[in-house]
Amino acid sequence: MAETLVARLCHESDPTNGSRFIATAAPVEGESDARAVVAALRAEMPDATHHCAAWRIATPAIERAADDGEPSGSAGRPILAQLTGRGLVDVVVVVTRYFGGTKLGVGGLVRAYGGAAGAVLDLAVLKPRVAMITVEIEHTYPDGPGVEHALATLGVEPGDVLFGQSVVRTTKIAIAQRDGVEQALRDATSGRVTVRDAPSK
Repeated sequence: MAETLVARLCHESDPTNGSRFIATAAPVEGESDARAVVAALRAEMPDATHHCAAWRIATPAIERAADDGEPSGSAGRPILAQLTGRGLVDVVVVVTRYFGGTKLGVGGLVRAYGGAAGAVLDLAVLKPRVAMITVEIEHTYPDGPGVEHALATLGVEPGDVLFGQSVVRTTKIAIAQRDGVEQALRDATSGRVTVRDAPSK
């Protein structure tokens, strides 16, 4: 089973010929999240020379590697190789470099970027990646307390709520949990509930 990170973390490796390498690893839910992490680090460390990154997303299956101005294949790919080799998904790793005045060559860069990514991932706390699905739960106003109690009992987040002629909740559940959630909600409302896949955005 694929794994992902429990939380974001950061690690700075020992300098390599004067260059600093700061690796950040973070769990993400999609490619837009990964890009947002890279953008945030650019804003946090605008004076850095490079922000090289790689990420792997489970659904849809996406792998990306970015060299950010370093020689092609010398930064993003070795970072991605660390993610692939460990079977990690829904994770982004960004290695930020402050140039120290000495060029490392392609081989040196591969070792430095791959090593920095590996070092931060060595410190990460991992958990199994659970396949999730976004659903809409529609129910009447009187059934609200029963629905909320059933969701709380199952450990499902109440999600975003839209109030109209009926109540529509949008939340994420594990795919493997769907049948159980639907049955529990039917039991709680005497069948007066609709559970459906949320429309794609």
